[in-house]
Amino acid sequence: MNPADIPGLPAGVPDFLSESGIEALYPPQAEAVDAGVTEGESLVASVPTASGKTLIAELAMLSSVERGGKALYVVPLRALASEKKAEFERWADFDVDVGVSTGNYESSEEWLSSRDIVVATSEKVDSLVRNGAPWIDDLTCVVADEVHLVDDPNRGPTLEVTVAKLRRINPGLQVVALSATVDNADEVADWLDAELVKSDWRPVDLRTGVHYGDAITFDDDDRREVPVGRGERPTAALVADALDEGGSSLVFVNSRRNAEAAARRLADVTEDALDPEERDDLDTLADEVAAVSDTETSDDLAAVVEKGAAFHHAGLSAEHRSLVEDAFRDRLLKAICATPTLAAGVNTPSRRVIVRDWRRYDGEFGGMKPLDTLEVHQMFGRAGRPGLDPYGEAVLLAKDHDTMDELFERYVDADPEPVQSKLAREPAMRTHLLATVASGFARSRSGLLDFLDRTLYAAQADETQHLESVVDSVIEYLIANDFVERSGDEITATELGHTVSRLYLDPMSAAEIVDGLREADDPTPLGLYHLVCRTPDMYELYLKSGDRETYTELCYERESEFLGRVPSEFEEVRFEEWLSALKTAKLLEDWASEVDEDRITERYGVGPGDVRGKVDTAEWLLGAAERLAVDLDLDCVVAVREAKKRVEYGVREELLDLAGVRNVGRKRARRLYEAGVESRAALREADKATVLGALRGRERTAERILENAGRRDPSMDGVSADGEGEAVGDETAATGGQASLGDFE
Repeated sequence: MNPADIPGLPAGVPDFLSESGIEALYPPQAEAVDAGVTEGESLVASVPTASGKTLIAELAMLSSVERGGKALYVVPLRALASEKKAEFERWADFDVDVGVSTGNYESSEEWLSSRDIVVATSEKVDSLVRNGAPWIDDLTCVVADEVHLVDDPNRGPTLEVTVAKLRRINPGLQVVALSATVDNADEVADWLDAELVKSDWRPVDLRTGVHYGDAITFDDDDRREVPVGRGERPTAALVADALDEGGSSLVFVNSRRNAEAAARRLADVTEDALDPEERDDLDTLADEVAAVSDTETSDDLAAVVEKGAAFHHAGLSAEHRSLVEDAFRDRLLKAICATPTLAAGVNTPSRRVIVRDWRRYDGEFGGMKPLDTLEVHQMFGRAGRPGLDPYGEAVLLAKDHDTMDELFERYVDADPEPVQSKLAREPAMRTHLLATVASGFARSRSGLLDFLDRTLYAAQADETQHLESVVDSVIEYLIANDFVERSGDEITATELGHTVSRLYLDPMSAAEIVDGLREADDPTPLGLYHLVCRTPDMYELYLKSGDRETYTELCYERESEFLGRVPSEFEEVRFEEWLSALKTAKLLEDWASEVDEDRITERYGVGPGDVRGKVDTAEWLLGAAERLAVDLDLDCVVAVREAKKRVEYGVREELLDLAGVRNVGRKRARRLYEAGVESRAALREADKATVLGALRGRERTAERILENAGRRDPSMDGVSADGEGEAVGDETAATGGQASLGDFE
């Protein structure tokens, strides 16, 4: 099928597609068009990675906009939202406006009403529905990307309930669900009343197999000799073999530490394959990587990037990840060692995928657990770049013949597991039942069950007894904590319940925070940080070897600051959770006490991305705590607000006013304060030479800061810096003039 044969598109789009090199649609794309995807028909596309799912979505959205509608593209990750927005902006020439929304769960984002296509995470869409965003009623097409993630116990229920709510709000809504190849795509299609396009077709052939001894044995029994030299590791031999043919490699391992260690080893392999121009480009890239943050992680990453390799995991900052992904797509980096986060939808294909570790630690399992087949197949799907590679190879590693047989049976020859709803888990039900009542989707037990009957869980369940039992348990919990009220058959949200739902809190988090705040007389920052860190919405730091003794001692030293009773040491699980929350709270206290970022990452064994994640989550939870304290008319509002601001800016109390000026941040605020400029008002009156000296002679930075502080004459023309001495917490020496985390709002 040619682009000109596609019905329902805006004028000029078929010609644009042809000019972009799309002479004919891929078979799954043509099947989708035949199924009516450009004529408003709902569709489930269950096809391999890189087989054209995104264009199917674009065709659906563009045709919907052409009919006068509005489209929503739902993604699982924030990083993917930015990538998709940039991709969709190519339609701007056809008067299609694209907006993106991923944060601020308390806003209805009314500005998005003017956008034709909105890209958002499922959590953000859920919060928009809770906050009554009026433009949600105007949606005519919703695309759910990576819909197989409804199987994920953490994020899946939100996606499932959100899609069900959107279909309830807009009965004629077109739903286009994009999925990996899964065993029961027909069940997902039945749930959505959608046509099914299921295909194994790929634009680049994929060969899968297992490396054992000195060769890869592929699924078609073909063998490729890849000898492993004496003292050489199989991964290094496989990467070198791909490089011999100009191919890149993506290596999946099971931990951050393994990713970093493997990248260091592979850097010696990739370095030998670089030409002089690539070496120069990588030197520049390494400088950019090192400048992102003043941490050991930045330095370690820069060291391997300089040699053509990289590591990638959730501990990296967003800037680190973006630099690595872009350089890999541009074929400048030759190998990435990654944890499975990189397989979750971000576009990073390579010639060869090496799944080195097919087991990872699982606390509930009690040891090393084999990865799901679907997850490994998602990794496989990263092999083979359309237009760049003649084929893709995905290889598992075996140390003996029995393991090779197991890997073939478990992954190479196996079909992925069926997608199963996780909605009936109580943590998911707490959040979504309260939101369903608060936003008016149900007003009784029977109404709740009727709404849940629209979910995938109900479509898959053979009986309803378990679901009803969970619903009854959650209703009682919500009543006991004053989030809902029951009068006869009617269930309504209380004022507190409405607030909790709009704040996008897990009701159990809200209950913990409310109980703690009611105990608070004059809470300290650590007490408040610990309060939010022990909620289900905060992912706590693990206790490592030696931590239990350290934090037990700290717990008793600062027991008076806690907002709640310290569990007995004999309550082993609860006490360990309490200490984990304390470790996380101590990280936040260090951050808010202006401890350098590199010291924090070293002290707690985390990456810059972890620090940013904990800071962002704490800022959100403390903001929610402040709102709850205001609504409940508690005396601790000011203390909560100050603790939130200190985490947000990463400063001590005396710098809060200064750090609130845009472009100042924690380090510049400290230098200005030490120079005698102690407030926003002082910035408006201070001697310019003093300001310029405190900012290390950076004229443009000084002008922006003075302008943001409200100074009428911010120009630094003719001003000489005064008092340029050794910087307090100087970032320039460590980052080449670039700011590290916290230098900006």
